[in-house]
Order: sequence, then C-alpha cells, then structure tokens
Amino acid sequence: MTLTMYKLSLLLMLFAAAHSYADDDFDFDTEFNEDTSHIVAIERLNSLQPAPLDNDIQVPTVIELNNKQNVRALFIQRHEIPMVDIQLSFDAGSARDNEVEKGLYGVSNMAAKLLKEGTQRYTPEQVNRIFEQTGAQFSTQTTRDQFLIKLRSLSDENKIDKALDLVIELINHAEFQPQSIGLIKSNTQVGQKQLQENPTRLRDIQFYRTVYGQHPYAEPIAGTIGSNRRINTTLLKKFRDQFLVAQNMNIAITGDLTLAQAQKLSERLATKIRQGQATQPLAQPVPNTKFVIRHIPHSATQAYVSFGHIGTPYNIPERVALEVANRMFGNNSFNSILTQELRVKRGLTYSVSSAVNFGKAPGLFKVSYSTREDQLLESLDVAYKAMIHFIDQPIDPLLLNETKAGLLRSFPQRFSSNASSNAKISNVGFYGESLQEFAQYPKIIQQLTTTDIENAIRKFWHPDKLNIVIASKQLDQNQLLERLNQNIQNRTKN
Repeated sequence: MTLTMYKLSLLLMLFAAAHSYADDDFDFDTEFNEDTSHIVAIERLNSLQPAPLDNDIQVPTVIELNNKQNVRALFIQRHEIPMVDIQLSFDAGSARDNEVEKGLYGVSNMAAKLLKEGTQRYTPEQVNRIFEQTGAQFSTQTTRDQFLIKLRSLSDENKIDKALDLVIELINHAEFQPQSIGLIKSNTQVGQKQLQENPTRLRDIQFYRTVYGQHPYAEPIAGTIGSNRRINTTLLKKFRDQFLVAQNMNIAITGDLTLAQAQKLSERLATKIRQGQATQPLAQPVPNTKFVIRHIPHSATQAYVSFGHIGTPYNIPERVALEVANRMFGNNSFNSILTQELRVKRGLTYSVSSAVNFGKAPGLFKVSYSTREDQLLESLDVAYKAMIHFIDQPIDPLLLNETKAGLLRSFPQRFSSNASSNAKISNVGFYGESLQEFAQYPKIIQQLTTTDIENAIRKFWHPDKLNIVIASKQLDQNQLLERLNQNIQNRTKN
C-alpha cells in the first residue's frame, strides 16, 4: 500500500483526533442532561406538567450469561431487526494511564484511536474491507473509567463470526505502528494549540485539575502535548497486554440472538481474548476542605464559570436521589432552579446547567455557565445562594413530582434501540450493579420522597468546600472570596 493510500485510510481517525479535546468529561447518562436551552420565552409548557406516575413501567429483561472464565456478560434479546450490538467495556480508561508509566497521560485514548489500524496479520485496509464485507460497524472510545469497544453486526451467524474474529484479533494483536502514532501526534498537537483559544475547554480542564489534584481523574482524557510526545509502540502494547484482557472486561449483548447463541458468543469472547488480570481499585481522591479559586486570564468577551466539588462513586444507595436532585436544581431544563434564578428572573446567562456523575472512584458535582464579565460576581452570588437555599430549605414537592414524572415518561426512550439498550446494560455490568436494582429503577424513582432528596444533598453537596474556576479577562478573587464567606456566615446565623 502506498503512503498516500495509507494516509487516506487514516483520514477518519485523524478527524476524530482533532476533536479529541471536546470530550473530557465522564460518560454522562444522557437522560440526565437534556438540552432545553432552545426554549426562549415560554413560562410553562403543557408537556412539562406532571402526569400520573405509571406503576407499570417495564424494564427489558436482562439475562446474566455464565461463562467458564467468570467474565460478567449481560444479554437483552430483541428480534425487531436482524442486528446484534456487542459492547466490551474494559477498566482501562484514562484513569489507568499513569499505571503504564508515571505521567503518561493520553495512552488509553491513543490506543483507542489506533486499535483499528491493523495487526501483523491484517493491514488497515484489510481490516476496513472485512468490516465492510460483513456489514459490521466497529468503533472505540475512551472515558475516564472505561475503554469501550463496540461492534454492530447482522445477526447472520457467518457474518457475525467473521466480524467477531477480527475484533478479537485486534484486541490481542494490535500493532500500533510508529507511522500511525506519528500522524495522530501531529494532529493532536494542532488540536492542543486550538485549545488555547477555547475558554470553555480551558476552564473544564483546569476544573478537573483543581478538584482532583494528584488523582488519576485530574488529567485530560487525551493527555497533554508533553505526555503524548512520550507515547510509543512499546508503551501502547504494554497498555494493551495489561488492560485489554478478559479478566478486566465486561460484555454486553443486545439483539436478534437466541439465548444459546448469546451464551456461545460470550463464551467465545471470554475465552479467546487474552486472560490477564483485573485491575486494582482506583485510589480515593482527597477533597478540598475550603474554598479554592482558580482564575484563567483570557481575552474572551464573556466570563466562563464552573464551580463544584468531588462527588460520589457509582454504587451508593443515594445515587438515584442525587440524580433526581440534580435534575431539579440545574439539569439545563427550563424549569430548573438555576435557570429560573439566573436566566428567567435576572437575565444573567443564556444557559446554565449542573451535573452529577459517578465513577469507579468518586465523580463530580459541577455547575457551569457563562455570563457578561460585568455581571460575573452578581451571577456567582445568585447561583451560590440558590445552591444554599436548595440544600437548606424543604424540597418543593410539586417540583419533585414534576421531575419524577418527566423521568418516568422518558424512561422507555432509554431502551428505544439496540444501541441505547446495550450501552445501558454495559454500564450495569461495568459498575457491578445488580440486575435486581436495575429492574427496580423506575420504582425507586416513584418512591423517592422530599426527605430522601433532602438527606442526599445535605450529605453529599457542600457549599462551603467549592472549587471555583473562572476564565475571564480579570477577576477580583479577594472580593469573590469575601462574598462567599459572607454567605456562609449568613447561612450559619440562619
């Protein structure tokens, strides 16, 4: 294959690398991050009015598949279309980069981008041709926790067998050729230079570093210019052999298969992928004990704000209560508390959102928005007081019922396709959630009370320990800190 043909084969991969710095967050569940910012001047939509809670919301039946290697495998049987979705989730996200070599950030991300670029047995062109001939779609992705491999194939046994053989070959024997690594590095450097012009991305990267300090979650998923320069074939193969192994993997399968076929498929994956060992638990991050303010000088016309702190891991009893609380407080819906206070009542921002995410190690609670620089301190004052009021005052039962009804109405959409269903059960497997808890999810939402929400946010949200990161032309940090402390004193008096 000529150099020109080889470069053409890498075109899509390079395009993805150029945009790799746009995905530095955890892999949020999309149902808790709806974008309703296009609603401009409607006080209340009929569709947002509370509806009776349906006591008979059905969760798809998930089957636990057993295999000789004890690799967790979950299966949803669906026969609407002759397709199968397979997702392999490895505990090999960017949080594991530092375990390959100290300071080697970005190795998981680069391995994901290069996995499809061939083995000693198959060239990149041959890999693409086999997937095309079998009608299969293959993709990879890295989050802070997970290294994801996705395969969508026709359920025809011959086609899925050929596609699956190739996936196993790539996992076990990906070559990570120096030429491919060089092209990715060159393109990544362009993306990193463009990053300096993007105040939102600069704020987000600094926010993770401020919150997590020396913890593996602190660094960008795509790494840094310095760390990417160090990545080579030897280190990528070390990552492959250490982390892309069966004992560090979960399997999710959704689609047009019999139970026997799914069982056979999971057994094949669990057996033919290199066995290896499971990873050790991630270290626990150390939360700050007071206000921490970081200012990023930037020539942008607006000020870009994030504030929040370390959250909780995935498997806690209050997880659903915190998800619902976040949706009420600021999940970018028009009726959320933050939107009402900052946008509707005062016009301080066009869009504001809060987010909670949960990981193998404690995740994040975060509020983000942008505002005019001359309104920066006022907006922070309003947002901060809204947080304190939400935590300290009784929860509005009407708002809770509206939120629960909205979640339950949208619940069936989470399983509207093979891909969305498979992504959901992949997370269940990866984070060790029981199938009983998964099946009871709608009922857990229905049964949440105002007391449950109040107890959860008072336990896990801490307005006196916020990390505040602002990208703007200038910032009077002393004045901001004085305002924050004054609000805490007023809270104590009350």
